[in-house]
Amino acid sequence: MPIAWRKGVRSCTQHSIGNFISYDKLSPTFRAFTSSITEIQVPQNIQEAFKYLKWKTAVDEEVRALEKNGTWEITDLPRGKKPVGCKWIFTVKYKADGNVDRYKARLVAKGFTQSYGIDYQETFAPVAKLNTVRVLLSLAANLDWSLHQLDVKNVFLNGDLEEEVYMDIPAGLETTSNFNKVCRLRKSLYGLKQSPKAWFERFTKVVKGYGFVQCQSDHTLFVKHFPEGKLTIIIVYVDDIILTGDHEEKIDLLKKLLTKEFEIKDLGNLKYFLGMEIARSKKGIAVSQRKYVLDLLNEKRMLGCKLAETPMDTTVKLEESDGSAPVDKGRYQRLVGKLIYLSHTRPDIGFSVSVVSQFMNNPTEKHMTAVIRILRYLKMTPGKGLFFQRTTKKEIEIFSDADWAGSVTDRRSTSGYCSFVWGNLVTWRSKKQSVVARSSAEAEFRAMAQGIYKGIWLNRLLEELWVPLKHPMVLYCDNQAAISIAKNPVHHDRTKHVEIDRHFIKEKIEEGVFKVSYTPTNCQTADILTKALARVNFEDLTEKLGMINIYNAA
Repeated sequence: MPIAWRKGVRSCTQHSIGNFISYDKLSPTFRAFTSSITEIQVPQNIQEAFKYLKWKTAVDEEVRALEKNGTWEITDLPRGKKPVGCKWIFTVKYKADGNVDRYKARLVAKGFTQSYGIDYQETFAPVAKLNTVRVLLSLAANLDWSLHQLDVKNVFLNGDLEEEVYMDIPAGLETTSNFNKVCRLRKSLYGLKQSPKAWFERFTKVVKGYGFVQCQSDHTLFVKHFPEGKLTIIIVYVDDIILTGDHEEKIDLLKKLLTKEFEIKDLGNLKYFLGMEIARSKKGIAVSQRKYVLDLLNEKRMLGCKLAETPMDTTVKLEESDGSAPVDKGRYQRLVGKLIYLSHTRPDIGFSVSVVSQFMNNPTEKHMTAVIRILRYLKMTPGKGLFFQRTTKKEIEIFSDADWAGSVTDRRSTSGYCSFVWGNLVTWRSKKQSVVARSSAEAEFRAMAQGIYKGIWLNRLLEELWVPLKHPMVLYCDNQAAISIAKNPVHHDRTKHVEIDRHFIKEKIEEGVFKVSYTPTNCQTADILTKALARVNFEDLTEKLGMINIYNAA
């Protein structure tokens, strides 16, 4: 166990988590909601579930639904066939007021044991892009759109299976009559590789039948425009559906239509989506992963750890071969993977998570120390997140930056960009460049190209929603040489290594899609995505990103 890890797991009261999170600023309803999702413990297996009546009842309810649907039939396993495994997953469903709606047990097939061409064929099914969700939140805050959430019950049980699939008898359902037998699946089940595709195809067919148009910028986004200029929007992530728009009557009608087609649960106003907590007030919409952070710290026994003011030490440069002892690869990968998911609402850890994720194959104590520092920083700001507010801006703004030759391992540069739609942060990225840049201008130029790519996608998305947008889009860069290359049509030696990007950027500028403007380095918001910063600069840039902490105990 690394030294930093041993220090991190100390149990102490000097740095109690209660000193860094407060619920005083929340409304009574949202306070009840956040406390309820924090306190309830979920069983990890069927044996734990059977100890509590509420969870045993949930299992019985799921079994009845599966049997009523004709999901399987008990049979002997044919020779030459291999059954897929299965497991129980337990979750808690909440009402709009934060109270518990029901305890949910879900049987999930272990689809990773399936074999292509034998028990599954095509599997692709799109899921909602979180970038799109953030764009909708920005528009909802600016245009005062309502946000509704629906849950489709037993969503994958609607699809018929074309392939011959066998599954082990679920844990807890073994009897003497089904000993040494298997389930022959007749309907799709959660976890099977082909289940998402079957469900999404049916959902798409249904909503298109209601007159909705499927967007090409995000295939999980459906929009319907009405003659009076209003619109209704649907975005779906498997069985979680968000409805928004400015036509309340049509949204209510849509709920009724979907309820006739599927078993729908109306969860009311959007509050909890994919682990993200959404709080709305007259000032705007706050999005955080507070519970996710607290659960992560609790899991790693770090609720009492010392704090870090920034996620990465400015004096430390990580490299592959640093001479320190190796650490458990699986533990490192699982921890970094959880931090990657957390970065969907935490651009402040975007760069640090990008760096530690580069050492997944051979992590060492030094790398683990860097990961622990990120957790220590999160301990200080567990409720920090994005804030979407009404602004006077009606354009897309992009900041791009690069840290030239920042990697001590291979001297590649790090690109960073962040984009704002109508004044609110919606996309960002920190990524090491794929080739070595021979100059800082070249590194900055590659970062500019990535920012423009994302800007074009955002522009296409807003066009499909018929949202007014001021043109041209603006890209801010703090490198005068890169800006000169973008505006200068003359080819010279400095640009021959980035010819494709140069022509692409030049074309978009000439078309009036983009204009490139200079911004001083101290105003470069994307700087936080390219390098480790000292506390003062770091806090200044997180504020520019539009991050707030509604759980701040101070």
